[in-house]
Amino acid sequence: MSAASLSITGAHVWDGDGFEPRDVHIVDGRVASAPASDAEVLDATGGWLVPGLIDAHFHAYATSMDGLENERGPLSYAALNGARRLSRALQRGFTTVRDVAGGDIGLAQAIDAELFPSPRYHFTGPALSQTGGHGDPRSAHVDVCFSHGHMCEIVDGVDNLRVAVRERLRTGSHAIKVMASGGVFSLTDPIRIPQYSADELRAVVDEATRRGSYVCAHAYSSEAVQHAVAAGVRSIEHGNLIDAATASLMAEAGAFLVPTLAAYDAMDRRGTEIGLNAVSLAKNTEVLTKGQDAVRLAHEAGVRVGFGTDLMGDLEDDQLAGIRLQIEASSAAETLRSMTAVNAELIGDEALGHLTAGAYGDAVLLASDPLADPSALWRQDARTAVIRAGAVV
Repeated sequence: MSAASLSITGAHVWDGDGFEPRDVHIVDGRVASAPASDAEVLDATGGWLVPGLIDAHFHAYATSMDGLENERGPLSYAALNGARRLSRALQRGFTTVRDVAGGDIGLAQAIDAELFPSPRYHFTGPALSQTGGHGDPRSAHVDVCFSHGHMCEIVDGVDNLRVAVRERLRTGSHAIKVMASGGVFSLTDPIRIPQYSADELRAVVDEATRRGSYVCAHAYSSEAVQHAVAAGVRSIEHGNLIDAATASLMAEAGAFLVPTLAAYDAMDRRGTEIGLNAVSLAKNTEVLTKGQDAVRLAHEAGVRVGFGTDLMGDLEDDQLAGIRLQIEASSAAETLRSMTAVNAELIGDEALGHLTAGAYGDAVLLASDPLADPSALWRQDARTAVIRAGAVV
């Protein structure tokens, strides 16, 4: 990854709680205490500088709103389209993404080789699903075999799951994704029912933890979230239907919540026009209004709340809308922390999410104060510059 030297002068800089006027010096891609002698200078006078944003629930290979098309279409097409999705995310100010259901070491190698502009990239490989679970794309009347695709793999049983986790970690996966409840996109599973047995989930967590990794779980309902957290899952994805008691349990266990409010709003507004099936549209109605409630409950309980988008197919251009929706559920400051420091803690990289010495030289320069004008965080035209590893992109 190329690294550049850049001095950003005159900006108000986010410190995790508010803004302070100071210069930020990036030397060979990292924030430093003093400028490099050959650094370019970016005059940011009157601007507001925040750390590069992190989307902790991204899908590079989500090329379609049709599950089987996503899974069984040509991988070459999914990868090329994924490169475009990643490049567009970077232009929006997301300098790091966590791909939770898909991605692979080949896409990561292409990013490292700078074959296309991309955020920093963390992937889980295909998510693990039980037969008939959220990762099984078959409708009830379809009589075809399906074992795995680009985003999901069906794996049943403790021993098989252990092998699957080991294979993902062998091939560079950052974390392990499991489907622990029904979902909107899948066709045969009720949203609220927990998926995988306790023994199966514990086996996945055990394998990941021994390798210094962790497990993130797709889960909506209180019963599914409790089931996952009891097994040691570190991050709950979505969580729309949790209650206050479940939020407290998550806080006690140290689990994160990664809400994905953009996805439900986009499917509600645009699902019919892009051909989303009737089953998924009905399921989306059930969770649509509950996502912001879950964010509020989680904050009240002391849960560390991250930020994700989970956008499939043509809905990817609603990525910034998720920021507005999460601000409505909390505040601009909390949402900014979610997209920076909290997601950095979740990923486990101390160089992410801040702009002090040693951090990656990733930042977004805004035209106005996002605490006074929160729309600066979600408006594309409010971005004066996006910086990755000291280079203006």
